[in-house]
Amino acid sequence: MYLKKMYRKKPLLYRCSPLLLAFACLIFAAYAEDGTPASSATAPMVTSSEGPAGAERPMPLEETGTLVSDMAIEELVARARESVVVITFSGRDGKQLGIGSGFVLESDGLIATNRHVIGDARPISVQFANGQKYEVAEVRATDSKLDLALLKINAKDLPALPVRFTGEVRDGESVIALGNPLGLKHSVVKGIISGQREVEGRNMLQLAIPIEQGNSGGPVLNQQGEVVGLVTLKSLASENLGFAVPASDLKLLIDKPNPIPMSRWLTIGRLDEEKWTDLFGATWRQRSGQIHVQGSGKGFGGRALLLSTNAVPEPPYEIAVQVKQDQTDGAAGIVFASNGEYEHYGFYPSGGRIRLSKFNGPDVLTWQVLKEIDSPLLQEDWNNLKVRVEEEGVLCYLNGEQVINLPRVKIETGSVGLAKFRDTTAQFKNFQLGKEVESLEPSVEVRNSINGLIDNTDTRNLTSAELSKQLLPHATFTSTLLEKKAAELERQAEQIRQLARDVHRERVLASFAEVLQNEDANLFTGALHISWLDNEELDITSYEQELTRLADILKSRFEESTSEAEKFSELNRFLFEELGFHGSRTNYYHRSNSYLNEVLDDREGLPISLSVLYQAVGKRIGLQIDGVGLPGHYVSRFVPTEGEPQLVDPFEQGKLLSRQDAELIVLAYSGRAFDDSALAAQTTTETLTRMLRNLLSIAQDKQEEERMLNYMHFLIVLDPESAEDRWGRALLAYRATRLDQAIVDIEWLEEQSPPIINPRAVAQLRLAIQQKQDRLNSE
Repeated sequence: MYLKKMYRKKPLLYRCSPLLLAFACLIFAAYAEDGTPASSATAPMVTSSEGPAGAERPMPLEETGTLVSDMAIEELVARARESVVVITFSGRDGKQLGIGSGFVLESDGLIATNRHVIGDARPISVQFANGQKYEVAEVRATDSKLDLALLKINAKDLPALPVRFTGEVRDGESVIALGNPLGLKHSVVKGIISGQREVEGRNMLQLAIPIEQGNSGGPVLNQQGEVVGLVTLKSLASENLGFAVPASDLKLLIDKPNPIPMSRWLTIGRLDEEKWTDLFGATWRQRSGQIHVQGSGKGFGGRALLLSTNAVPEPPYEIAVQVKQDQTDGAAGIVFASNGEYEHYGFYPSGGRIRLSKFNGPDVLTWQVLKEIDSPLLQEDWNNLKVRVEEEGVLCYLNGEQVINLPRVKIETGSVGLAKFRDTTAQFKNFQLGKEVESLEPSVEVRNSINGLIDNTDTRNLTSAELSKQLLPHATFTSTLLEKKAAELERQAEQIRQLARDVHRERVLASFAEVLQNEDANLFTGALHISWLDNEELDITSYEQELTRLADILKSRFEESTSEAEKFSELNRFLFEELGFHGSRTNYYHRSNSYLNEVLDDREGLPISLSVLYQAVGKRIGLQIDGVGLPGHYVSRFVPTEGEPQLVDPFEQGKLLSRQDAELIVLAYSGRAFDDSALAAQTTTETLTRMLRNLLSIAQDKQEEERMLNYMHFLIVLDPESAEDRWGRALLAYRATRLDQAIVDIEWLEEQSPPIINPRAVAQLRLAIQQKQDRLNSE
């Protein structure tokens, strides 16, 4: 029985894998957005030696008097769920306006749904249960009277659902419906077909099933897994009554399609076809003078083009545009010399760098990166791109500065326009083409004038009407420059906040080191320092006093003759029955369960934090209580002066454990055979290390790199000779651009040459650090 309970929890014990840490973060070929190779450094992997414990099987759906068994439902749902999709369409502002359901009718990308689910003239998206998302390429057929629609997406080998086209559906037949009620994606509900009715001139299936907004278009399956209907209407008379269009009606749309490509379907934000021609898919829209693009193109690497129909002058000529990407690793910019198919040049930001490429065909093998550079001019917001095509040669400009010069090359005649790659979502504005285009950058004089007015104005008067009047002559550039100024100040403010956090960390580390220097290091106080690291307002002294108060309450209940066994019994009763300390099951992974102050406040925690408290109280009433670090489940052990020791599980409210219980815990969490080493008493350092690794795993799951780095500092205070932790901290410091710290650990690793870390990996990381330092110094 104890083994079953253990599997309800997922331990977070962390242990660095030497092989993983040695090779996880080398310099590391990857493919960039447009399919061409690019170098990058990966984040360090902090793994747990304890895999997730098996989750309990969910409770079966409640029976409603149907003939479908629970196992049949599970099998049907498992098969059908991969075929059911969430369908959404966007409003005029580009945000999600409607949501419904649908299913794969044919494996080549044909999706069935309700007509009312797809709205009118708006972009439509289809998302599968595995997260894969597609933009609808074509509305294959619609019928407003039947309220049915067929959509086409660019995909193959999809899991299609079988459809009963014969129309033979029995009243009382057991069915299940899959859909997305109220936005709860991929939900399942069970019921029966309670009749067949004519509703508003249509033959409909009446369902004894609760229907909500978002169910529309979802399939209704019989016991054989066939689609017999599509959920359509909710009854206003009853919560458990709805209607479905018979699936047999889909045959009418399949036999007589009326396909409409998305380029004609869209009218909201539709681009003028006399000005623009799109290639390779993606969704291009125009809003407020800007061109927006989203969705992956059909070209290799998600390539999609939007070519201007304007005549291109003879060289020399210039193309310019402002572009903003929503993804830092995206790629979008200018194309020129396009032959209207796969051949063209491209100048664009890509993964934080600026790139000029030549595209000679449909795949990466026919592409050539002519020039790629890091540039401090590249901005997180809008970037001004300009290409000047000479009679012989190409000049490329980024935010007013020339960044690429490609001389002695003859550029072919061709169209110009815009491009995006991969899943990049981007915006373009101020597209220009001409012999010489207007500069999108302010002059040095304008820039100095605006910055001078701001710098010389008292901060209390920045919103004054007088200042606005003074800036008005430069209104064309004022907003952009002021936004840049604000961003610069925000970066400076964040740097100051980071400095404050660093000072706090160093203060905590210094105090923590003092605690550890004592011969009888105080585990309870050391654990509170871990909490203090993440909570600057924590008053350690007040919680030490609270611990003393609890111990004093217990001592007041003892006589001189009270035996150790009686004290032990009263300790358990006091903490777990009277005060109610217990293991956290509802939110096991919350970091509060590792903070000893919050464990005291809430009387809830992890096995290890409850054990630390248990040991601390026991020690103060004169009992020897050790920590025992069983794999995945830390427990305590009462060691009397005379007699046999007794294992105790504070997480289970002081449950007494036998040796067999301990063996089951070891088996459940590690799969290893039990031996006496598992029962060894844990030192203060070992216990604090385990607490930190728990928090490290939580921070890694949440991708909180600053917290991870802080915990690594603590771990190295606990064990300065840990090569694995030195390597892990170097990787994290490199990622966080704490290059001075990274160099400290690299130099330690070079000097010590620990066999567990590959020297080549250390050398490559040092090179990567130096390259990053050089880039920062050039900015």
